[in-house]
Amino acid sequence: MKKKYKILRLILGDQLNIQHSWFKKANPDTLHVLMEVRTETDYAWHHVQKICAFFAAMENFAELLNSKGFETLYIKLDDIDNQQNFSANLSDLITKFGIEKFHYQLPDEYRLDIDLQNFCRTLKKTNKVFDTEHFFTKRSEVADLFFGRKELLMESFYRAMRKKHHILVEYGDHPQGGQWNFDVENRKKLPKNHKPNPPLLFQNDARKQFQRITAAKIKTIGKIDAQYLEWPINRAQSLKLLKYFCENGLQLFGTFQDAMHTEEWSLYHSRLSFSMNTKLISPIEVVTYAIEHWGKNKTSIALNQIEGFIRQILGWREYMRGIYWMKMPDFQSMNFFNHTRKLPKWYWNGETNMNCMKHSINQSLKFAYAHHIQRLMITGNFALLAGISPDEVDFWYLGIYIDAIHWVEVTNTRGMSQYADGGIIGSKPYTASANYINKMSNYCEKCKYDRRDKVGDNSCPFNSLYWDFHDRNRDKIQNNYRLGMVYKIWDKMGASTKHAVLKRAEYCLQNLDKL
Repeated sequence: MKKKYKILRLILGDQLNIQHSWFKKANPDTLHVLMEVRTETDYAWHHVQKICAFFAAMENFAELLNSKGFETLYIKLDDIDNQQNFSANLSDLITKFGIEKFHYQLPDEYRLDIDLQNFCRTLKKTNKVFDTEHFFTKRSEVADLFFGRKELLMESFYRAMRKKHHILVEYGDHPQGGQWNFDVENRKKLPKNHKPNPPLLFQNDARKQFQRITAAKIKTIGKIDAQYLEWPINRAQSLKLLKYFCENGLQLFGTFQDAMHTEEWSLYHSRLSFSMNTKLISPIEVVTYAIEHWGKNKTSIALNQIEGFIRQILGWREYMRGIYWMKMPDFQSMNFFNHTRKLPKWYWNGETNMNCMKHSINQSLKFAYAHHIQRLMITGNFALLAGISPDEVDFWYLGIYIDAIHWVEVTNTRGMSQYADGGIIGSKPYTASANYINKMSNYCEKCKYDRRDKVGDNSCPFNSLYWDFHDRNRDKIQNNYRLGMVYKIWDKMGASTKHAVLKRAEYCLQNLDKL
């Protein structure tokens, strides 16, 4: 005879928070379920490491719950009764185990939020939704803060959060060091012969997960060497990575957070985003630990290093989530420039002559990772300049990165990267020519294309596309106060130079797959 339970609790793959109040005490009448389902593996072409990491972390979490006495069911991709979507599986479980109440935690993805709301409307059972107990903020906090305002400045939100949570503030509401933001000090190129500390990598056996994915013929991208994962898949490893970053990366994180280099894929970045986005660790404990470490090591860790790190988590991460819940579902279909071009095929294989793109894409395919400047100012910058459809760009970003969950991906892609939102998030389109890329990296040193040339056959495509973008979108953005100088420079160019630049850009746009 099957065991009966009163309560069924669903745990999503990004809700692996053992510190949640659900897990204070085990209850034999409550069954917890985690599921591997095709609706989650198939909505994008995910990096193989991403799917393996999620499945491994979920399975590990289920084992942890069982070891602590919590009744837990883990539904694998190849289980014979798996109907490959949450609603159908939940309905079966409710019938099978005589469930009286259904509980779930607030999803971070709008799609799942709507799906679970709709599922609950069909239930004739009691249902209840709980907070995930993870973020600094509530879903509506950004919307509440900016109610009645025209501009949704992240800096305003960031300062409000610093004051509210009393982080890096002193004497009431004054920022430590006399200023809120030290970003101007955090834009250094990696010096020659400078060798960052090596990244902490794990050796997690993901062969079982990889075999299930392969057997199911799930479309994936990227590589996984010998089916072993170097990413943390449990809380202990996540905490170890946090400690390692504070001891080996924080001292120069701010200074080199925008730097890029062909020989360094990790630099001084924490790579904690997967751990936080799956809720293996919380942003609150990450910020707390980092500040405590900085407090003990102020002689070796300058204020700009810790402030830059805190701004990414307390500021940018929480802000993006708030914008997501404030602007969805409309946000995911915004296309301010009406861009329609297809993504060049080399985004999927890295086979391009542009060294910056080749390196950033191949790094992404190999590690399922690229830091924020590689995403914003290399791959994202090119897509924006080339007029690629935001739908295409979204699909790529959502799949290729291990930390890409819709709430954080779409806001960064449509908003910050592609300016498809028309300026809700970014104060201007984030575009750049080869000059910026050379300033922040060594990518241009051995490139086929000449970073100094705008019009020749071997001129860097970023140069002509940069001016072409601003020329063709002049009616939409010329009045942006941050672009005045750009248009002054363009207007001062001679007619013959302009013609040559636009002709080179036209060639590049017509031959994107060959660049």
